[in-house]
Amino acid sequence: MSQTIATPPTVRLDSDVIGKPINRTDGPAKVSGAAKYAAEFGVTGPLWYGYIVNSPVAKGKITKIHADEVLAIPGVHKVFSHENVPSFAWFDRAYKDDVAPGGSPFRPLHEPEIMFNQQPVALVVADTFELARYAASVLRIEYDVEKHNTDLDSVIGEAFDAPKGKTGFLPPPKPKGDMNKAFAEAPHKVAGEYIHRAQHHNPMEMFATTVDWLGDGKKMKIYDKTQGAPNVQQYIAKIFGLSTDEARVISKFTGGGFGSGLRPQYQVFLAVMAALELEHSVRVVMTRTQMFSFGHRPHTLQKLRIASDEQGHIQALEHKALAETSQFENATETVVNWTGILYNSPNTNFDYQLSKIDVFTPLDMRAPGAATGNFASESAIDELSYKAGKDPLEFRLLNYTYTDPTENKPFTSKRLDDCYHEGAARFGWDQRNPAPRSMRDENGLLVGWGVAAGCWDASMQKAAAKAVLTANGHLTVSSATNDQGAGTYVIMTQMAAQTLGLPMAQVTFSLGDTNMPAAPVQGGSWTANSVGAAVKNACQEVGKKLLKLAQKMDDSPLAGVDFEDVQFVDGHLRANEDITRSVAIADVLAASGEAKIEAEGKAGPNPINMLKYSMHSHNAAFVEVKVDEDLGTIHVTRVVNAVAAGRIMNPKTARSQVLGGTVWGLSMALMEETYLNNDLGRYVNHNYAEYHIPTNADIHKIDVIFVEEEDDIASPIGVKGVGEIGMLGVAAAIANAVYHATGKRVRELPLTIDKLL
Repeated sequence: MSQTIATPPTVRLDSDVIGKPINRTDGPAKVSGAAKYAAEFGVTGPLWYGYIVNSPVAKGKITKIHADEVLAIPGVHKVFSHENVPSFAWFDRAYKDDVAPGGSPFRPLHEPEIMFNQQPVALVVADTFELARYAASVLRIEYDVEKHNTDLDSVIGEAFDAPKGKTGFLPPPKPKGDMNKAFAEAPHKVAGEYIHRAQHHNPMEMFATTVDWLGDGKKMKIYDKTQGAPNVQQYIAKIFGLSTDEARVISKFTGGGFGSGLRPQYQVFLAVMAALELEHSVRVVMTRTQMFSFGHRPHTLQKLRIASDEQGHIQALEHKALAETSQFENATETVVNWTGILYNSPNTNFDYQLSKIDVFTPLDMRAPGAATGNFASESAIDELSYKAGKDPLEFRLLNYTYTDPTENKPFTSKRLDDCYHEGAARFGWDQRNPAPRSMRDENGLLVGWGVAAGCWDASMQKAAAKAVLTANGHLTVSSATNDQGAGTYVIMTQMAAQTLGLPMAQVTFSLGDTNMPAAPVQGGSWTANSVGAAVKNACQEVGKKLLKLAQKMDDSPLAGVDFEDVQFVDGHLRANEDITRSVAIADVLAASGEAKIEAEGKAGPNPINMLKYSMHSHNAAFVEVKVDEDLGTIHVTRVVNAVAAGRIMNPKTARSQVLGGTVWGLSMALMEETYLNNDLGRYVNHNYAEYHIPTNADIHKIDVIFVEEEDDIASPIGVKGVGEIGMLGVAAAIANAVYHATGKRVRELPLTIDKLL
């Protein structure tokens, strides 16, 4: 006979906030207009404006700049170019930022040589933005034009192995077994070439810098659009020989970055240079067209060969990639490794190479490398499942790996199998007719269902934070980290509130100022776990000081209690074993007479764990498409994205991150491509009108599942990050669904109408 035992209701305390879907603390400032972005800050005294002039040629040399004609216009103060810029730092290392690839960094206005189209060649500074723009438009510049080459296909024969030199880049895994023999003898095999051309970041906020000249020596406040204020500061300080006190960089709000703001862009160099030379506050804002003049997801060619035995077990796995880079730097991404992490094979071969063309250096773009490699590998895996006579989901589960084959290490945690099962159940995968072209809707449109998986590094970086608890009971925590829209403000507020048991209303988190404790650039999905751990540590240090003060109180209820045996809940310190032994934080502060308690906390990766384990987040994307076979139009009508990413700090902001990643995956699959006219050496669709991205009409039902996953090895706070993983799998799942709907396999992105008809 079963017995029902009544469970007492859980009391939700005001300070119990980790894992709760709490609204963004920065939301009111953003919707009211109180949040200021780089081009909106006021300055000390009058403000002048700089407007950038870009080269119309892709390769050549400047022979003459007719600056006198422009300087004759009233209100124009200066035309900066290679002819008159001051002397800068000489060595390459001064121009290398924290995430720079190998090679020689681009130096704005350094020399007359033109290395890529839209290279900045001059800066016109005037009283107003309109005057600076007009003067820049009439500035005459003469060039000696040289023959350029922007065609990756033409330099395949000049490919070279991608060198080391960039933080985070992993060379391809070493070969195993006899790939060629295994592939030749296998009964089921797929060989194909997969292509996508350049794609550009398109954040709403354009790159801008406002330099507030303070009139005290060389001291400045530099308001910059960036994903890492400390990175910009060290870049500027090294080039111009400034102290960190002279070059204070502030970036409180960033209107999207997606990787474009990881490196300092040339407008901050130009704005600081102008302010220093003119001893005046200067603002420089890029145009939308100029936003296409720097980094992008690189044009990449990939070749895959995969084969299985009769039962569907993978026996041969080869993934090769060739990507573009500039003539002056070696931009590298981890492209092929992910295939070997997701699928095991006794015979493997991986290769990643670069070829140089006359473009600007490619730049990390959401899920860099992984988004590129994932489309190709998950498309090929899907194709092989049909060859082997297996359901695409069944085939992936059949070849599931419980350890990382590329490094022969156990995963700290891996719940991809649960992503598959929970996602499939939510999607209704068991209702799928396996035959291509077998499903139609009530209007006669072809219906296709596709699936694909993804994985991303669960990495951690060194970070620091400061916590200050004042006598009125308000806690302020700060770190120089960034928030490009991911929800950093609110999740760090949650972490601080939970750690010290304070209500959210009594906690303020500040970021984006180099006067604050150092933090890495915001990218790679490492901010939540890196800065979050530092915030927790800083608050715990404050907690230790609070406990000591509490134990000095007369008849202290916490006398003799160790810090490890104390909990901070709902504004109180109390003993774990006897919660009646409690004292209010406000009473501790009042009794101590202290005006404030402050402490710093640091965090970083565990080197031993990094050597012993493979650390990744995972996801499985299930997609439904509907295709009009007469018109070739594709509509993504449903997506289920199941994600295993460790502890979810805030399901609301995390869901938004996965929604954004899913939309970008759709955009990559069906729309995004920057068209490079090789005759001109120029990207020709450099605007929102012609660089296609989804609108509301393109987005239908997206269902996000967070699979429960505990992992205190990858991160001391159990967080893995969701910024990148939500994008992965989506583009491949769409391509796979299109095949299921139409019977046509497309191996080139985007899947535009012409490729189907």
